[in-house]
This record gives sequence, C-alpha cells and structure tokens, in this order.
Amino acid sequence: MPTRTAVTSLLDADRDLARAVPAEQAAAARRTLAVRVDALDRGSWKPSDEFGQDPPAVGLLVLDGLITREISFADRTTSELLGTGDLLRPQDHDSGFDPLPVAVAWHVLEPARIAVLDGRFALSARPYPGVMVELAARTVRRSRALAFQLALSQLTRVDDRLLVLFWQLAERWGRVGTDGVRLPLELTHRTLGRLVGARRPSVTTALSGLARDGLVERIDEGWLLRGDPAEALRRRGRGTVLPPVHEELEAEEIVG
Repeated sequence: MPTRTAVTSLLDADRDLARAVPAEQAAAARRTLAVRVDALDRGSWKPSDEFGQDPPAVGLLVLDGLITREISFADRTTSELLGTGDLLRPQDHDSGFDPLPVAVAWHVLEPARIAVLDGRFALSARPYPGVMVELAARTVRRSRALAFQLALSQLTRVDDRLLVLFWQLAERWGRVGTDGVRLPLELTHRTLGRLVGARRPSVTTALSGLARDGLVERIDEGWLLRGDPAEALRRRGRGTVLPPVHEELEAEEIVG
C-alpha cells in the first residue's frame, strides 16, 4: 500500500509530457491533468492489493524511484528494472500465464512516486493528444529495452552480459564525470543476476574480473564505468556484441 497520496499536475511532475502540449494550451492542461500520486517506500509492493478489480484505465506512471518486476518460473527468476517515465499496467503484465506455474513479484528498490492514470485522466487528456502519443511511445521504449535485455542474456559469458547491461543502464541513468560514467543505482549482485540471467555467485566472479580490467568499479553511490564498451569487448576477443539482423539472414540463406 502507498505510504501517502497527493494530487498534483502531471505536467509539473513530468516535464517531457509537458513538452508534448502546445504552449497555448499549457496553462489549461496543467489545471486539467491533475492526478493522484502515490508514494511507495522500499520493500515488496502488490498493486493488486491497492487497486483490486478496478485498475487504472491507462496505467501507473513512475515519476521517480526504482522498481523491479520479477518473474519466477521453473526455479529461475528474471527481473525488469523500471524507473522514471515508465508506464505500468500490472493488470496486463501479471495475467495470462495460466496454466503455467508463473509467479510475479514487484519490489521498490528506491522510494518511488507513481501517478494513477485512471479513466478520468483519459477523458481529461482528450484535448491533448500529444500526451497520449508520448505515453504510447514510452510503452514502445520499454518493449525495446526488454528485447535488448533478452538479446544480451544470450551472450555466453556473464561478464560480457554485465558489461553490456551496465552501459545500457548508463544511457538512461548515467552521469558523465571526469573519471568515467557514474551509474547511481544500488543494484545488488542478486538483482544484477536476475537482470542478465545468471546466478549470484557467477555475477560476483564476473564483477571481480571486470574490476581487475578497470571497466567497472563499485562506488558508494552505485557503479563507475570506464572506457568504451565496444572496444573492451573487441579487446577481450568477443567481436561485435549483437550481429546485424541482415547479416544473420544472409548467413541463413547461404546455408539453406
């Protein structure tokens, strides 16, 4: 359950959505698009306990914080990392697995705020189609991130998976500094393992190797990344990380 709730203008809470509204409509949109915002503390989170059989029509928009969605199946668990700007629809994400024995769990890693985009919001947003277009674009971004995460999990070596994952996360959360790129995310070895499809002991060993190579360093506020990841993979004899799709098709045609 949320620790507290408030009402705020969605456009004040999310500046990218504000940019999707024409300037002449901005003042009216700020008043009209007032939404409920729930604050979540660290720990387990069960959206179904909060919304039951009446989930928000559009979904839940993460305004800040860090949340994981974990899927457990056949004694293995994988995670999806979610943060600012991600649109969630737990009523869709967590259903449709029957008759497979799949368990889904949500965890708040860093205190988060989520905007409740319900049916009233959907009606209020009709005069501002740019807002809904931007929200739709975010669902596509999330699906692309999941596809990339699936692709990197196919890399043979765990250290390669971790190196690619860190730089993927850095594109969204990284901060460039004089000593490298700082990734201010408190990710445990267990969480990293679930993001790349590896066991925790393998992650610990792989991180030690990356640290020895000067590529990844654990720091107080998260992680410090150094160097060029593509060059690092080439030096380590891995070649390209993900071959272009057209090259794969050409190879299959030649074999056929």
